[in-house]
Amino acid sequence: MAVQSTLRKPQDSLRSAVLRLLRTSNRQSKRARLIATVALTLALISSGWGGHQLLKRRSEDKAQGRRLLRRNSGLRGKDGSRIIFVPYRNSTAKVVVYPTKPTSFDAHRRLFLNPPRAAGLSDGQPALQVPPPNTKPGLNIAFLHQFLSLLSIMIPHWNSKESGLLLSQGVFLLLRTYLSLVVTRLDGEIVRDLVAGNGRGFLWGVVKWCGIGGFASYTNAAIKFLQSKVSIAFRTRLTRYIHDLYLNDNLNYYKILNLDGGIGQGIDQYICNDLTLFTNSAASLYSSIGKPLVDLCVFNYQLFRSLGPLGCTGLLANYIITATALRRLSPPFGKLKAVENRREGDFRLLHSRLITNAEEVAFYGGADIEKVFLDASFKDLSTWMEGIYRLKIRYNMLEDFVVKYSWSAFGYLITSLPVFLPEWSGLANTPKPAFHPSSSPSLNPQHTRMQSFITNKRLMLSLADAGSRMMYSLKDLSELAGHTSRVYSLISTLHRVHANAYAPPRHTSPEQFSLSDVHGTVQKGYDGIRLENCPLIAPASLHQLPGSPLTEPLTFTLPAGAHTLISGSNGSGKSSIARVVAGLWPTYRGLVSRPRQIGADGIMFLPQRPYLSIGTLRDQVIYPHSEIDMRESGRGDRDLMRVLEAVRLGYLPDREGGWDARREWKDVLSGGEKQRMAFARLVYHEPRFAVIDEGTSAVSSDVEGLLYETCKRRGVTVVVISTRVGLKRYCDWNLTLGLEGDEVREDGGDGGDSEEEEEEEEEEEPLLPGWSFDRIGTVEERVGVGREVQALREKLGRVEEWRRRKEEIERELARVWVSGEEEELPPPAYLDEEEEAG
Repeated sequence: MAVQSTLRKPQDSLRSAVLRLLRTSNRQSKRARLIATVALTLALISSGWGGHQLLKRRSEDKAQGRRLLRRNSGLRGKDGSRIIFVPYRNSTAKVVVYPTKPTSFDAHRRLFLNPPRAAGLSDGQPALQVPPPNTKPGLNIAFLHQFLSLLSIMIPHWNSKESGLLLSQGVFLLLRTYLSLVVTRLDGEIVRDLVAGNGRGFLWGVVKWCGIGGFASYTNAAIKFLQSKVSIAFRTRLTRYIHDLYLNDNLNYYKILNLDGGIGQGIDQYICNDLTLFTNSAASLYSSIGKPLVDLCVFNYQLFRSLGPLGCTGLLANYIITATALRRLSPPFGKLKAVENRREGDFRLLHSRLITNAEEVAFYGGADIEKVFLDASFKDLSTWMEGIYRLKIRYNMLEDFVVKYSWSAFGYLITSLPVFLPEWSGLANTPKPAFHPSSSPSLNPQHTRMQSFITNKRLMLSLADAGSRMMYSLKDLSELAGHTSRVYSLISTLHRVHANAYAPPRHTSPEQFSLSDVHGTVQKGYDGIRLENCPLIAPASLHQLPGSPLTEPLTFTLPAGAHTLISGSNGSGKSSIARVVAGLWPTYRGLVSRPRQIGADGIMFLPQRPYLSIGTLRDQVIYPHSEIDMRESGRGDRDLMRVLEAVRLGYLPDREGGWDARREWKDVLSGGEKQRMAFARLVYHEPRFAVIDEGTSAVSSDVEGLLYETCKRRGVTVVVISTRVGLKRYCDWNLTLGLEGDEVREDGGDGGDSEEEEEEEEEEEPLLPGWSFDRIGTVEERVGVGREVQALREKLGRVEEWRRRKEEIERELARVWVSGEEEELPPPAYLDEEEEAG
């Protein structure tokens, strides 16, 4: 009698465990059940309440986002971050912008201003311009340093968002390589079953092919999607980094164009176009080089197992030889692309100038000459691009022949080694799989050989594709070198302006009044405006000769309540005072003192051309504040209405459709309204000092007086820059520039030197125009006006003398002498005829 087995099936053990659990639960007390019920009820209630709060918070965020988006505003965090809302589908999306830390700028400064000597961008010392103008973009150590420097900005740390995107992209790239191997083997199996007439195996292979194809399609789409995400992430990092360097309290956005001049006037081309091209090329570099390298390693290993060491060695030798030849025959695409981008920027700049000055050009009727400028610039650009295309045609012919046809022919030779020359391939002693007709009657060694050939051919094609992508990536690398050089030049220039790094090279002395010769002092926090021995010098860029002083060094002090008019002839330096005080121009010598902040309880400047920003009507009044700043200061729209009424603009909100109306304000408002809007900003901010440069030239006289008196009643000390003497009625002091001779007072730079010293100084250098600083309405001021009138009369009395001298110079210049003759050449006959006719 057979013994009954005590072994139980897995289903029995599972059933018994469930039964034990049920019996245990039945034996539990009522108290435990009650506690469990209460806990479950509380969990359900808390989760429901939490979900309700989450939905409520999201709806509040969306409502707040729509409101702030309409008002062109956002939120400011305690750490300096800013939360803005942008349109997204039918709602808004919240974006948090974190500012770049000053320590990051300090850490990166050495990479862009003092690169290592091995990089070839400098001699190991701080250079005046990095990279030097003669540096040619290309695949060299300089390109490697530039790219790694930019990479440290794009990927700031290992756990950043960009690192995660690159890691995800790398996983999908490896997965695609694995799928390529699977598809290669499956291709050989399908062909083998097709030749052998194995219908079931063939159909099953087609099913697997379709399944793998769907997964491979998803993988390819994911790779392209991640590449786009990496490109956007790189561009976001660089754009915010550049904006933090470009737009800050150091006024780099002004100095980089008007003082430095290292990158010309096309900085918008650098930020908008070159930066986009660089990030796209850098994002594609990971897949265009990393993936082919992995494919080369994996496919070479597979071919080594199939073809032996000889075939693999031949393939590697072929790749090395052809890559070296193509590298040597490749044109300098990096340099060519950099020049193309520069000329593209010049062409774009001409169009921007025409758009900005369209009205002035239309008044002058300058369409024809502007067309000549645009056509000439486009001709230079198109000629350069045609030259690049001609070079690309020749190089592409050679590259396509080598990569597509010569590699394929060589691949056929390599794949034939196991068939025709097994001893040479190193596979003669490799054991072959035994053939069993009973297991697969339709297969034979010929079918197996066919499968091996198809598999090897597929591997060869994949390997050739990887090699061709590597060859094409060399050209892409050359173009990337051009984009890298442009972006690196932009950031290095911004760092140079931000750090004021204009020290001359070692063992050299700076030129007088150059950017390397700034020795003045700027004091912020002074309750007033003070200049001591400060010359007015128009700054020169790196590639220009240093400027010369416009007048004698200025020395004056404007305390609170000292309303001052700065007058003088055109070109005497009136607006230059405002630029020096505002910090736009460097203080080459002397001392400049001014309030610390711009705006409330500080100082404000109204330029000659009123500036109207984009945004709502509210933004025009509170500029440069945002709605966040206005709300934090405890003000509302009613306060803004009182401000507009004070400058006679109270009708604007009703006329334009409310405070949230958006217009192209520079076209909507008239000239007088623009200037009154500038005064509205003064009334809103209420600074202690206001420097107004021709701020009422388009305003009627009655409104002009109202504007100045309104500012004075609100405690604003006005400093008016104008050529109109009638504005003296609103001021207490008059600073006159451009005085000559007897017009200069003792406090205007005369200095009380003796006559002998003055004669020596006149022999050494020309006398600079002087200045005077007088109180309006005093005897000295009236005497000064009398001296000015007397000087003008003296000049008018010498008009006849100057006319006679001009005629003598013209007669002398009209005389012509012939070499070898004593007498001068007589004038032509038509001159005598003109004299007789006259």
